[in-house]
Amino acid sequence: MDASVGPNEGAGPFVVTHRLVLSIAIPMTLGFLTTPLLGLTDTAVAGRLGSADALAGLAVGAVLFDLILGSFNFLRASTTGLVAQAFGRGDRSEEQAIFWRALAIAIGCGLLIALASPLLLQAGLALMAPPPGVAEATITYFSIRMLAGPMALSNYAILGFVLGRGQGTTGLLLQAIINGMNITLSIVLGLGYGYGVAGIAVGALIGETTGMLVGLALVLYRFQRADRPAKGSIFAAARMKALFALNRDIMIRTFVLLAAFTLMTRIGSSFGPLSLAANAVLMNIFLVAGYYLDGLANAAEQIVGRAIGADYRPAFDRAVRLTMVWSFGLGAVTALLFLVFGTDIIALLTTTESVRAEAATYLPWAAVTAITGALAFQMDGVYIGATWSRAMRNMMLAAFVGYLAALAIFVPLFGNHGLWLSLNLFLAFRGLFLAARMPKLAGQIFRSAQ
Repeated sequence: MDASVGPNEGAGPFVVTHRLVLSIAIPMTLGFLTTPLLGLTDTAVAGRLGSADALAGLAVGAVLFDLILGSFNFLRASTTGLVAQAFGRGDRSEEQAIFWRALAIAIGCGLLIALASPLLLQAGLALMAPPPGVAEATITYFSIRMLAGPMALSNYAILGFVLGRGQGTTGLLLQAIINGMNITLSIVLGLGYGYGVAGIAVGALIGETTGMLVGLALVLYRFQRADRPAKGSIFAAARMKALFALNRDIMIRTFVLLAAFTLMTRIGSSFGPLSLAANAVLMNIFLVAGYYLDGLANAAEQIVGRAIGADYRPAFDRAVRLTMVWSFGLGAVTALLFLVFGTDIIALLTTTESVRAEAATYLPWAAVTAITGALAFQMDGVYIGATWSRAMRNMMLAAFVGYLAALAIFVPLFGNHGLWLSLNLFLAFRGLFLAARMPKLAGQIFRSAQ
C-alpha cells in the first residue's frame, strides 16, 4: 500500500480482507505504541528524579499540552477521512489539495498557540490548581514543550494524509522517528545531562521538528506533477467552508474527550499528590490500550472512507465487521496482559514505594479500559472515515453527560475507585451511542449504492 500508485489505483469496488485490515492496523499500532512508550519513558525519567513534585508536575504539564494540541486533532482526522474518500474515487488532484489545505491550517494554528502559550499556561494552572512545587515543574515543561506547536500540528496533517491513502508503513516510520528521537533525548538530556523536566521537554521539541521535516520530504516526493491542483481550487471558498464545518465538529468532539481526561486529572488531584501520581502512572497503561486500538480505528477510517468514495456498500459493511472483531479481540488480550504484568510495569515507572502501592490498588480499572473502550475506538474510526462529524460530535456530548452523572454519583461514594469506574462508563457510552446511530447513517449515504 505504501508504494507509489497509478492514477486509478484505489478507485472503484474492492474486497475487504483480514489482510487489508491488518496491513494498515499493524504498522499503525506499532507506530502509536511508541507514543505511550514515550509517556512511559518520560514518567520513568521524572520518577527517578527523586521528587514526587517532578512526576506530578510532568503529569499536569503533559495534560495541559495534550488538552491544547489535542484539540487540533481534527486536522489528522478530517484529513484522513477526506483523503480516503478521494482515494476511493481515484481523484489524485483532490488528494493533494486536501493536504495543502490541512497543512496551511496546521501551521497557522500552531504559530498562534505558540505565541499565546504564556496566557494558556496561566489559564491551565488556574484550572488544574497544582501545589507550588508541582506548578514549578509544570511551568518548566509546558513553556518549552509549546514551542513545538507548529511542528506538532503539521505532523497531524502529514499523518492524516498518509493514513488516508492506506500507507501504514509510512505512518509507522514517521511515528517511530518522532517518538524514538524524543525517547532517546528524554533519557540523555533528562537523566544523562541532569536537565530533568526541561530535558524531557527539549527532547519532545527536537523529535517533533525532525518528524515534520522527514514527513514533508516523503509526502512531496510522491506527489505527481500531472495531479497538481490549481492554486485557486486549493483554497476555493466552498471547499474551505466544508472543511471548516467538518473540522469544527471534530474539534468539539476532541475537546470534549480531552476535557473528560482533564477533569479526571483535576478530580484526582483533590485526593492528594499520592493519588495524582498513581493515576498518572496508570493513565500510561490506559494510553497503551488506546494506542493498540487506535491502529484498528485507523484501518476503519481508511477502508470505510475508501468504500464511501467508491460508493460500494459491501466493502463498508465488511470493514465495520472485521475491525469490530479485531478491536474486541485485541482489547481482551490487552486487558489480560495488564492484569498479569501490570505491577511489574508500575515498578518500572516509579521507584517510590508509596506510589507503586497506590497504583496497584487501582490497576484493574486501568486494565479493563481496553475492553470498555474497544467499541468506542472502532466506531470513531468508522465515523471519521465516513466524515459523519456532526453525529460523532453529538454522540460524544451525550456520552460526556453520562460521564458527568457517573462522576457525581460514584466519586463521592467510592473516591478514586469511583473516578476510574466513571472513566470506564464514559468509554462504554461512547461506543454504544455511536454503534446505535450507525445503521441509519449508512442507509442514507448508500441509497444509490450497488
